[in-house]
Amino acid sequence: MVNVAILGFGVVGSGVAEVLDTNGRHIEGKVDDLIRLKYILDVRDFPDSPFAGKVVHDFSVIEQDPEVSIVVETIGGAKAALDFTRRALQAGKSVITSNKELVAEHGCELLRLAQEKGVSYLFEASVGGGIPIIRPLNQCLAANEIEEITGILNGTTNYILTRMVRAGLSFDDALREAQANGYAEQDPTADIEGHDACRKICILASLAFGRHIYPRQVPTEGITGVTLADVAYADSCGKKLKLLGRAIRRTDGKVCAYVAPHLVDRENPLSGVEDVFNAIAVRGNAIGDVMFYGRGAGDLPTASAVLSDVIEIVRGGCRNAGIIGWTDEGDAHLADRRDYDIHALVRIKGMDFAAVEKLFKDCEPIWEKDGETAALVYNVNEGELEKILSGLDAAPYIRMFDC
Repeated sequence: MVNVAILGFGVVGSGVAEVLDTNGRHIEGKVDDLIRLKYILDVRDFPDSPFAGKVVHDFSVIEQDPEVSIVVETIGGAKAALDFTRRALQAGKSVITSNKELVAEHGCELLRLAQEKGVSYLFEASVGGGIPIIRPLNQCLAANEIEEITGILNGTTNYILTRMVRAGLSFDDALREAQANGYAEQDPTADIEGHDACRKICILASLAFGRHIYPRQVPTEGITGVTLADVAYADSCGKKLKLLGRAIRRTDGKVCAYVAPHLVDRENPLSGVEDVFNAIAVRGNAIGDVMFYGRGAGDLPTASAVLSDVIEIVRGGCRNAGIIGWTDEGDAHLADRRDYDIHALVRIKGMDFAAVEKLFKDCEPIWEKDGETAALVYNVNEGELEKILSGLDAAPYIRMFDC
């Protein structure tokens, strides 16, 4: 028998308990063992829950119970969750998490600790909700040198942009609709400012390229500056607006990682990913391009990913400890995005087409209305683009996907 403890009984934690209860026999048939939920840690009581009798309020109960071999952390954040994770690993218990912030900030340390203790630290649910991506990236694509990862990594922002395109809603109206439908938090900052997508691309890039990439090292822009005019500009040149997280291995071995709104060509599969769905495109030097698609959040999809890690541990015991891991090398492996040549859409006020064309060697004006010109600028160094636009009345520019 394998005893499991869940830390946190919110959306994800309760989803894990529900799926384990509903699909328990099916899961046990997959691993040829009994998997039992023994504890749920939370500061609250849940008297109306069928799992009320499993709730405890003191983590040491779990920490000191030798019968508990797997701890599922769904608390979120990097404070109490970090403390409990460290203590669980130190106690010789494998830990599974859906906590993207914790993995993005402390993954290198926690993976090293798990390896030292001969246990596992797994986090399939930390990126893409129920979409399988961590294990395929680490195992199925292990023979590849990963060249690039690009993803729609946040369902809230993708829903907002979809409604701006489909229904002509302003950003503010689309955000309110997302909140009313339960797709956005009352404080949506982490989503709309790009922090959530940033943490996820950090995890994927660290795994793909073998060196820890921290959120503070990744330039991040959200979608709060996107307007209906931008939607019109994108449509006029056959593209859609998407918030993408990108990590690219350059020919010199350095990694360029960032999060920003992009113009995506309609022929690209990512352009058809709408509403709350996520998609992650991976390019390997042997396999070429592959894409993973599905629901990026929600209690049951995320619980599915969490329990896939439980099954992995029960099937293999501690044999998978140390398979996942990366080193911490500071900033040496990161490229400065301003040294990168990109394509971009720029919006400049008070200039006509002719004046805009004089600013750039290679550009294509696509819109001129109400004293503002929009142009596609090709193969421009981002640092130089920043210098040119800094002295003008220009709106923030949007990068094209094929940069």
